[in-house]
Amino acid sequence: MKRAATALSVLLTVFLTVLAAGCGGGDSDKSTATGTATGKSVEAADITLWVGFSARELGVFKDVVADFEKEYPQIHVKVVGNISDDKIVTAIRGGNAPDVAQSFSSDNTGAFCSTGAWIDLGDYMERDGVDPSVFPEVSQYYTEYDGKRCALPVLADTYGLYYNKDLFAKAGLSGPPKTISELTEYAKKLTEKNPDGSLKVVGFDPISGFYENAAAHYGPSWGAKWIDDEGKSTLSTDPGWAKYLQWKKDLIDWYGYDNLVKFQTGAGDEFSPSNAFERGKLAMNMDGEWRVAFIENETPDLNYATAPFPVADESPDLYGAGYVTGSIVGIPKTSDHKDQAWELLKYLATDDHALATLSNGIRNVPTTTSSLTSDELEPDPNFATFLDVFGNENSSTTPITLVGAANQELFEAFVAKWQAGRISDLQAGLANVDEQIDAQLENAAGGQVP
Repeated sequence: MKRAATALSVLLTVFLTVLAAGCGGGDSDKSTATGTATGKSVEAADITLWVGFSARELGVFKDVVADFEKEYPQIHVKVVGNISDDKIVTAIRGGNAPDVAQSFSSDNTGAFCSTGAWIDLGDYMERDGVDPSVFPEVSQYYTEYDGKRCALPVLADTYGLYYNKDLFAKAGLSGPPKTISELTEYAKKLTEKNPDGSLKVVGFDPISGFYENAAAHYGPSWGAKWIDDEGKSTLSTDPGWAKYLQWKKDLIDWYGYDNLVKFQTGAGDEFSPSNAFERGKLAMNMDGEWRVAFIENETPDLNYATAPFPVADESPDLYGAGYVTGSIVGIPKTSDHKDQAWELLKYLATDDHALATLSNGIRNVPTTTSSLTSDELEPDPNFATFLDVFGNENSSTTPITLVGAANQELFEAFVAKWQAGRISDLQAGLANVDEQIDAQLENAAGGQVP
């Protein structure tokens, strides 16, 4: 499932740039693949893998690593879970980083690649014939920066629409909405109020900050772009963002902002059985593929279905696509066992059996094109929706930049004010956010802390 990855943003880039300068750079940061240690002939070593997974999901990851060790008995892997990007960066700085690191935040690929904190995998990939085309284009994009592929994808998160079939039938609706206007119409039909006027069941809650409601997750429905060809922020110049925000505000106003906020106080924690959708208090919800596993474990009797998220009425060709992000794995430059680390990384990222096992156990999307149709994947029509979204050519992600998620953070701060009615001039406000983001990008490129 998606985790709240720490937003190191531009500060991560500045910190890692200083670190790289102190540790040496240039060609020394490239991989050490020479052809003398290929495949299972690699020398014996004890290596360490850090992952962000914990509890049950960490157990699944350890099982897959155990399969790797059966194929490579000379390599022993110590798996450490519940690791954040903060810990990875601190460890690189102290010279005691793991041999392989997994991050939940592909937003930080730009920082890891540009500074050499994670080595360029190009030589290893060329040596072993690992072509980037084995991954869908969106995953190819978020594992590379400025010509350096310092990471590979291992599992992805994709977003779609969850809807309650019983509540749909009660409202006389037979299938999911496909356009934003249909989503709005359905949301109003599905909403129920208590005698005192408070919200009993919400058809769809559009407030940013609620569960998975983030601007980045909605952008693909309007085909909205974050940056132009010159790397400049386009929140004010791409009409998709203004259309998205106006739709959001109109629907919030229909409910009443205060009414929705009050509803959310009793909506329940997102990652618990008290989740409003799982309790039938939310008829439709944007969520990631991991919710399928949560429902199976927590509310297996819930009569629900999934579908791609609705798209702008003027862009029906976008239907079927959605927002994609994912876990990335790389080799920190301080690793003393890069050849062995590469074998593990390659196995996790490209072995379809490993990816199917991880997907079945964790219920994230596997990240090679071939694994999407693997016979080993446990069939589930609700999960299959997200496999299709991931493979859709129009699915997209946020841009990989030197400022990590700083652009998203600035935008979300603006959206919070807009949806609460504290912004009067939408275009002027968006232009101001563009200026702030561009300043962040320029400062990061110059190695300055804004």
